[in-house]
Amino acid sequence: MPLVPKKNDQLITLQSEGDLNISPRRADWSRNNIDAQTRKWLEADAKFFLHQSLSTPCLNVLERCDGIYLQDLQGRRYMDFHGNNVHQVGFGNQRVIQAIKDQLDELPFCTRRYTNIPAIKLAEKLTALAPGDLNKVLFAPGGTSAMGIALKLARYATGRFKTISTWDSFHGASLDAISVGGETIFRKDVGPLLPGTEHVPPPDCPRCFWDCRDNCNLKCADYVDYIMEKEGDVAAFIAETVRSTSSVPSQKYWKKIRQICDKHDALLILDEIPHCLGRTGKMFTCQHFDIVPDILVIGKGLGGGIFPHAAVLAREHLAVAGDRALGHYTHEKNPVACAAALAAIEFVEEKHLCENAAKIGSHALDRLRQMQKNHSHVGPVRGIGLLLGLEIVHDQVSNQPAPDLADKMMYAALGKGLSFKVTMSNILTLTPALTITVEQMDQALNIIEQCLKRIIIRAPDKMR
Repeated sequence: MPLVPKKNDQLITLQSEGDLNISPRRADWSRNNIDAQTRKWLEADAKFFLHQSLSTPCLNVLERCDGIYLQDLQGRRYMDFHGNNVHQVGFGNQRVIQAIKDQLDELPFCTRRYTNIPAIKLAEKLTALAPGDLNKVLFAPGGTSAMGIALKLARYATGRFKTISTWDSFHGASLDAISVGGETIFRKDVGPLLPGTEHVPPPDCPRCFWDCRDNCNLKCADYVDYIMEKEGDVAAFIAETVRSTSSVPSQKYWKKIRQICDKHDALLILDEIPHCLGRTGKMFTCQHFDIVPDILVIGKGLGGGIFPHAAVLAREHLAVAGDRALGHYTHEKNPVACAAALAAIEFVEEKHLCENAAKIGSHALDRLRQMQKNHSHVGPVRGIGLLLGLEIVHDQVSNQPAPDLADKMMYAALGKGLSFKVTMSNILTLTPALTITVEQMDQALNIIEQCLKRIIIRAPDKMR
C-alpha cells in the first residue's frame, strides 16, 4: 500500500497508481491469514525474484481464477475488483481459451518477415471498431512497448521530440514511458530521463491544481496551450483519456485539448491501455468525448485476460515510417495472442459487455453516492462504466486524503472476500470484470459498506 514505515514508526504517504505492498498491515494480514504451505511458496518467491515496489513482497499465492473470482491455495475465493485491468471478459474465459488451443494446433508462432491470418483479422477488426480514420495498426507484446512505438511515431511524423504529459499519470515502466509518465515512484533516482518531456497538472476536478472546484474554467487546458505556444515545437500531448484513478475529465476539456493540438500542429496520443474494450461503457473511451486522437494505445484486456498483447492505432496520414523500425518486436504478430484478442472482442460484442458495464456501473455509482451521504469519511465519488472510485478522506469539508483509513479498508475487505486496489494513497478503485451481475456488484458494495461501518465512524445526522 502507499504507506511506508519510517524509523520512528510513523507513516509517510507515497502516491501511486498501484499498491506499494509494504504497508505494516501487509505483514499482519499474512501472519493471520496464510497457512504453512502458502508461507513456503511466498518465501520461495521472495528468495528468487528481485524485490521491487508494487510487486514484492507478495500478499498470497493463487491457485485458480474464473469469472470475477480469484482463489488462493487455501480455497478462499475473492471477488477481484482489481484484475490489473486485464479481465474485461472475465478470468478463464472459455471462448478465449478455446481460440488459443485451436491456434496452438495450427500456427503457434509467426517468424519475422511473414504475416498470419489471425494478425490480419485482428488489425481489420480494430480499425473497423475504432473512431475516425484510425486505420493503421501495429501490435506489441505489452502496453509499455506500444507506448514506445507511439512516442517514436510522433517524432518521425512531426520532426520534433518534445512532449507534454500529466503529473501522476502512468504509461508504462520503461525509461521512455516513465519519462512521459508522472509517478514519483517510477521516476525517482533513476537518472537522466528523456529530454523535452514537459508535465502539467492533470484534469482532476475533485482535486484541481487550479482550485476550480465545481466551476471548471479549463485552466488546465489553457496551461497546455500556453506551454505549446512558448515551446513552439511540441510533438505531442500524451494522456490517459480517463485516468486509472477513475478521475473523468469533462467533454469540454478533451474538445479543447483536441483544438489546442490542432492549433499547434501537435499530435494527440491517448493511452487507453487499462480501460479499452468496454470498461467505460464504450469500446474505446475517447468515444465518450466525441474526439478522435491521432494515436490510440490499447492493451491489457486485449489479450483476453491471458496473453500480454497491445496495439497502436494511428490515423492514415501517420503512415510515414515505412523505412524505419517503430517496434519490430519478436512477438509483434503472435498468432496465438491475436486469436485470443479476436475471441475477446467477439465475446464483448456478442455478450453486450459495453452495455453491461454502463448499466451496472451506473447502478454502482448511485450506491457509492449514497455511501458518501451516509459516511463523513467518504469523499469524492466518481466513475464511468466499470471504472469506479471513492476517496477515503478525513472529513468531507477538507477532503484531505486519509491513507491509513483506506489501508484499513482494503485489508478488511480482503477478509470478507473482496479484492480491490487503493490508488494515489486513498482512492478505493473498483474495476471488476465486465461480466459481473447486479447481484455480484451489490454483494461487493455491501462488503464495502460493512467495512465503512466497522472501521470508520459514521457521519453525524446533519450530514446524512
